[in-house]
Amino acid sequence: MRRSMPGRRRLQGEGGNASIEFLVAGVVLLIPLVYLGLALAAIQGGSLAVEGAAREAARVYVSATTDASGRASADRAVTVALADRRLPRHDGDLALRCDTAGTDCLRTGTRVTATVRTKVELPFVPPVFGLERVARVPVEATATVPIFRLGAAP
Repeated sequence: MRRSMPGRRRLQGEGGNASIEFLVAGVVLLIPLVYLGLALAAIQGGSLAVEGAAREAARVYVSATTDASGRASADRAVTVALADRRLPRHDGDLALRCDTAGTDCLRTGTRVTATVRTKVELPFVPPVFGLERVARVPVEATATVPIFRLGAAP
């Protein structure tokens, strides 16, 4: 004689639902997690690009012979560094200043600070309702380089 389990008849209609529930819950949890990873990767890439742009702008400026050529070279260095990461370049993204106000910035012993700012766009944000303007994360980096010329006292 065969015995039947008390809850067996109740569970017969539930067959196969666990896999559907797992897929729905997995997709609902996985999509935001993947987007978060992509957004963090975009922000980190932008931060690294801005940091490299600031460092190179300061290095290029201190190796120049005149203030005008140094500023032009620093501006080109920032443009190349940001374009390498496909980040937008706007006027005012680069700020150069030296620790001696009003005097020659390219004098030996002076420290030059380059600050680069831009905004990183978050991935997959549609251009509706002005979301593309809001979904940008500002990133900024600063680099300071001392001017040291061989043959001159620091």
